[in-house]
Amino acid sequence: MTAAVGLTPTLDVEAMLERHRAAAAALPYTHVSDHIIGGERRPSRGSGTIPVVDPATGEQWGSVPIADRADVDEAVAAARAAFTEWRALSPSARAVLLTRMADEVEARAHDLGVTNTLENGSPVAETSRAAANAASILRHFAGLADHLERADVRPFPDGLNETVVNRDPVGVCALIAPWNFPINLVVIKLAPALLAGCTVVIKPASPTPLSIRYLVDAAHAAGIPAGVVNLITGNGEIGDALVRHEGIDKVAFTGSTPVGRRIAAACGELLRPVTLELGGKSSAIVLPDADLDHLGSVLVRSCLRNTGQTCYISTRILATPANYDAVVQLVAETIAGSTLGDPLDDATVFGPVATASQEATVRGYLRAGVTEGARVVAGGDLPNPFGIGTFTTPTVFADVAPEMTIAREEIFGPVITIIPVRDVEHAIEVANNTPFGLGGIVFGRDEAAAYEVARRVDTGSIGINFFASNHSAPFGGRHDSGMGVEYGVEGLEAYLTPQSVHRRR
Repeated sequence: MTAAVGLTPTLDVEAMLERHRAAAAALPYTHVSDHIIGGERRPSRGSGTIPVVDPATGEQWGSVPIADRADVDEAVAAARAAFTEWRALSPSARAVLLTRMADEVEARAHDLGVTNTLENGSPVAETSRAAANAASILRHFAGLADHLERADVRPFPDGLNETVVNRDPVGVCALIAPWNFPINLVVIKLAPALLAGCTVVIKPASPTPLSIRYLVDAAHAAGIPAGVVNLITGNGEIGDALVRHEGIDKVAFTGSTPVGRRIAAACGELLRPVTLELGGKSSAIVLPDADLDHLGSVLVRSCLRNTGQTCYISTRILATPANYDAVVQLVAETIAGSTLGDPLDDATVFGPVATASQEATVRGYLRAGVTEGARVVAGGDLPNPFGIGTFTTPTVFADVAPEMTIAREEIFGPVITIIPVRDVEHAIEVANNTPFGLGGIVFGRDEAAAYEVARRVDTGSIGINFFASNHSAPFGGRHDSGMGVEYGVEGLEAYLTPQSVHRRR
């Protein structure tokens, strides 16, 4: 059996403090007191502020205002006023502006990435790609303009009449972003909404309110008219006011399942369309013929991306007796050998978790795993190795039973659980024994056989020997992982409402 492996991170804490303070001082946005409404920076009507805290150091380096209801009213009114002009543009004309916006986002790549890292602790190796990925999403949806301009005429069964099916923008949309990937998880809503002809009000998560400003700046620099993209900051109360505002026609939210349920309830009461991308507890099924060297090469990206703070990652690894011990040793050594450290260092694999409350949550799950009998083979509930920030040692549990808390609940931190299963049939049963259904992976050399296993897993997306999002394919969850999809033509259709016009041929 594998002995416990512990990370031995090294970090010059004083050097990190100096680096982070210098990085924050060089940014254009730190302490702001306004919202971006109608193309203007308008002073907040609210009196409170939200501190922006660097999770690596624990130091506050920025702040944003907490909007009040009057700010929400103004932002929605600005979006409503801009809607008529924006929807009147052809999809091709809107696509040109989206392409320009992509260029403008890329021009802000450095400041955007550094801001993101200082907000949520994501390693710069991750955040340095955020602008390029956002630009790619914008360009992808710009390329779907012809889908909206293509004539859709359908004959009646009698052959005497026909119906022209038109697609109209749904209207003013509330886009509510999470803190784990604040840029890309806004852009996968913003890009299709804008191409469809919708106008938007963005409300970012409280820990990550500043990086979104670079997106709004990019939209304005690209020539997108004032009022089409608006930004307000605030707490959950302001998010609720936005969701329930009478001037909002659709809501799109990424975040936790409990908050998603409340938003779904509000939208159901209001008969308001909503797209929800929520939590996950996905499984990686390791078939007996799996290439373990390949598994090791993609393990962090597939199972603990962004320090485990990614909704679709496969934090549960299911292995049969054919390779269980080898899988445990591989996973433990790979995770223990990955660098935990300064998120502004290119070599860092794992940074801090995003907030102090999330650190407490993760440590609670680490204690629950031990209490319920799981075996720690890497990491554990160890003291913060640096004595600063919200660093938690990445942890691997083996001999995890499917009914254990750490096997069933979304931890959203650097924790992998390895579950022994009797055979492939049992692996499929365990993979499906969860209220979630967002991601998943099947590892196996025989990819045809792996595909057949993947088709039996009850989830919205699943990969064979890897997992990645494809801009052209729908991404969404089943069950407690959400409703509706993003990406692809299907993600664009979520911001459209059809109108059928019947006429004689």
